[in-house]
Amino acid sequence: MWKRYQPGPYRNFYVYEPKKRLVSAPPFWDRIVHHALCNVIEPLFEKKMIYDTYACRNNKGSHRAADRTQQCLREATRRWGTTYCLKCDIKQYFPNVSHDILKRICRRTIYCSDTLWLLDTIIDSYTDPNDSIAKRLPIGALTSQLNANVYMGKIDHLVKEVWKEPYYIRYMDDFIILSNSKEHLWGIKREIEKCLNNEMLLDFNKKTGIFPISQGVDFVGYRIWPTHRLLRKRSIKKFKRKLRVFKKKYVTGEITYEEINGCVQSWIGHAKHADSYRLRTKLFREFKLVRR
Repeated sequence: MWKRYQPGPYRNFYVYEPKKRLVSAPPFWDRIVHHALCNVIEPLFEKKMIYDTYACRNNKGSHRAADRTQQCLREATRRWGTTYCLKCDIKQYFPNVSHDILKRICRRTIYCSDTLWLLDTIIDSYTDPNDSIAKRLPIGALTSQLNANVYMGKIDHLVKEVWKEPYYIRYMDDFIILSNSKEHLWGIKREIEKCLNNEMLLDFNKKTGIFPISQGVDFVGYRIWPTHRLLRKRSIKKFKRKLRVFKKKYVTGEITYEEINGCVQSWIGHAKHADSYRLRTKLFREFKLVRR
């Protein structure tokens, strides 16, 4: 009410899966404020979001995104036969979101000056611990997930409403577009890149490219074809290494069965959304825990 609220210091740590990321967690009392704010503003932004964006939204998520991707691949194959995929990924997305541009975007939906003051305070509260000047969106805050999703809304509406692409799916800063023409996809890529560079101060990373869907679409943790879906090879290798570590640690008593079971069940929940029955059967037939 009196605008005396000041966010507390973030707790910074690194996670290494699927790659090294700096996570910045706000204090508990700030997380309460973030939830209270998102409870009010998220439904307003939700009304403006397209159907086919799946990150950090109710009744969406990575598994729904994988299902929708496979559905689009099937429809495109029936419609065109030979189909190509433009797969895009933003370079260092969270560290490069412009605070000023994000605030302007938020003002197109939110008009309450008090709410905007609180949102601005939270957006500007974080400074990169490795650079005292640089500002970024901290991975680990609820408001950052919402803001990062909203920031990419311009691309969503351009692709779906201006260019009217029928097969477009986005998960945070990763997105795919399907077409029967490579030339058409290269043109779309140039237009998106122009918008990213000039209006959003972002750029594609080197993983962005165009390829035939016959080689599978690597998206939201799976390799997806119209006919089937597989786990990523690197995620299988990583889980096999994890099982070997579990065996060794269980022998010496460094880890309990309950801890191992929690991790294994989580992976099974992910693997079940792919055609992985034979893989799971083989892995767990060979996986035996013996304590010394």
